Amino acid sequence: MRMAIFADLPVLLQFEFLEPYTKFFVKIPIGETLSPSGNVIVAGFMIYIQAILFNRVVNNHALLSKPSFLPALLYVTSASLFMPFLILSPPLICNFLLIWIMDKFLKVGKSPNAIMIMFDIGMIIAIGTLIYFPFIVMLVMLWLTLLLYRSFDWREWISGLVGILTIFFFIGVYYYWNDSLSMFYKIWLPLGNKFPSVFKINYNDYLVLVPVLIMMVLAALQLRENFFRSFISTRKAFQMLFFMFVVALISFYTKPDFRLYHFLLCVPPGSVLLAYYFSNASKRWFYESLFLILVFAIQYFLFV
Repeated sequence: MRMAIFADLPVLLQFEFLEPYTKFFVKIPIGETLSPSGNVIVAGFMIYIQAILFNRVVNNHALLSKPSFLPALLYVTSASLFMPFLILSPPLICNFLLIWIMDKFLKVGKSPNAIMIMFDIGMIIAIGTLIYFPFIVMLVMLWLTLLLYRSFDWREWISGLVGILTIFFFIGVYYYWNDSLSMFYKIWLPLGNKFPSVFKINYNDYLVLVPVLIMMVLAALQLRENFFRSFISTRKAFQMLFFMFVVALISFYTKPDFRLYHFLLCVPPGSVLLAYYFSNASKRWFYESLFLILVFAIQYFLFV
């Protein structure tokens, strides 16, 4: 899936690991030490590790009809859709945290008390925000998940927020000690950005999404057909993952200079839906042909 970038490897690949406000107190020169080939190889290795972790989460929570490596396969495939997906980027790092959050969200409905789980998720979101600011929009998922899984308990609703504030309290103290509190306030300014009303899109760059969209539609139809025959926990899990996909998709507005690699955040929740289709599809010749078309389409548009 990474042949195309090795065939025409860029002379220079810069990798910004942390947000500027994080570099003020954490300096990791990882982006300066990797060669372009090293960058791509490390990114591929990280995708592989994420796919294995993601596969374990999906199987442990029985989101598919039977355990398999389909989630890992679809994760690796989805994470290769565009050339910017193939290099190291902040969203790629954040996907480790997103998979961890998915696992914790799926445990909310099974836990007698979700206060500590939500607090942990809040801290994970705060850490992800230090790497890539749009990750903070995952805060919305705290309350959407509680609405899906649990009856109202005000302590659970504020525990996630307390987790986020705990991390940023110490960061604020560090800025204060260094007489830079005004810089700390600027961290939050992107949250006030207006959602763009005009998009400049070159549709030829996104034709590779056509087979993905076909699979998504087929998966949605399959899920709708089996929806009321599934366990309640499975229904809620797919609803939660759908909301996570949407939140990850629209969070780009918090970063005006966002890159295409932002949409790597959509890969974990989207891959579950794709895996659901292939796990339940009955016509083998059709779904195997569809997957091959997707792979060939990805390779074609990466090379072209």
